[in-house]
Amino acid sequence: MDLGIRGRVAVVAGSSQGLGRAIADALAAEGVDLVINSRSADKLRTVKVEVEDTYGVRVEAVPCDLTPEVGAHDLISAAEGAFGQVDILVTNTGGPPAGMFEDHSVEVWNEAIAQNFNSVVNLVRAVLPGMKERRWGRIVNVTSISVKQPVKGLILSNSIRAGVTGFAKTISNEVAEFNVTVNNVLPGYTRTERLVHLAESIAERDGVTVEDAYAGWAQEIPMGRLADPDEFGSLAAFLCSERASYITGQSIAVDGGWIKGLI
Repeated sequence: MDLGIRGRVAVVAGSSQGLGRAIADALAAEGVDLVINSRSADKLRTVKVEVEDTYGVRVEAVPCDLTPEVGAHDLISAAEGAFGQVDILVTNTGGPPAGMFEDHSVEVWNEAIAQNFNSVVNLVRAVLPGMKERRWGRIVNVTSISVKQPVKGLILSNSIRAGVTGFAKTISNEVAEFNVTVNNVLPGYTRTERLVHLAESIAERDGVTVEDAYAGWAQEIPMGRLADPDEFGSLAAFLCSERASYITGQSIAVDGGWIKGLI
């Protein structure tokens, strides 16, 4: 299926590895020019070369931290300087630390809110005027299955990602008339660097091995396996497409059936 977005420009945050990289690859395969971002300039240089060589699209690498407000401004300014406009925004940040409520200080909470909530608001604020003016835009937020079914030991993610969901749903209604869609994709247990850290945290907390943690997750999933990042990237790319023009305000899980609720 041709997704109808060849020649569009996408900003993909957190795209040097993991889910962000998978989304960047999926968009590049559709002929989308990219602005990739992470804190690591070295990793971004590698991704830039690999994506350009593989897909033949233009790629601009912008290393910056999106936690402070100026980070979002710098990223979008760089994107507009390189390509003139931003048609697609994918917000994606590393998950906050694992732990129970009493494990986290006020400072940790504030840092997590800045990184995982404020950064989304700041990025959306930066791209929305141009999208509305051109009457076309796609915003996709990478959140978590925890917004529909909280995950034990992830109180920061459970709380803050839910806030992003409420923000996205509200914004989606405000901008729908401008042909701008806003959706969330909810990764389940996916083979990324983030999952390695979670497995190590669980192993330390419960006195088990990392392999035991992986096996425990697989047993909870009806499909009996963890997801591959490319499976997640494909859905995200579709939501960025012309073909998904009537889908907005939705939170769609890629979880192999892990979420037990009906909605």
